[in-house]
Amino acid sequence: MGKKVQSDFLFAQPSFASGAARVLDLFGTFDAYNISDTTQEADAKALAVDWLIVGQELSEAIERQEEELKVA
Repeated sequence: MGKKVQSDFLFAQPSFASGAARVLDLFGTFDAYNISDTTQEADAKALAVDWLIVGQELSEAIERQEEELKVA
């Protein structure tokens, strides 16, 4: 099985240090988000990742079924 596709790529992934620094960030200068040029681009990226995850789930289900059939 390969690397899992993450579906949260549109969200920032802050570290503990940046989270602690946000306590003192009164003006929101640490706010950073993954952005796309257009809403259509963001939708296309999200849809592509969704289908990749569906493919992964199907592949894992097929592998589990094949393992169950070998055991039985």
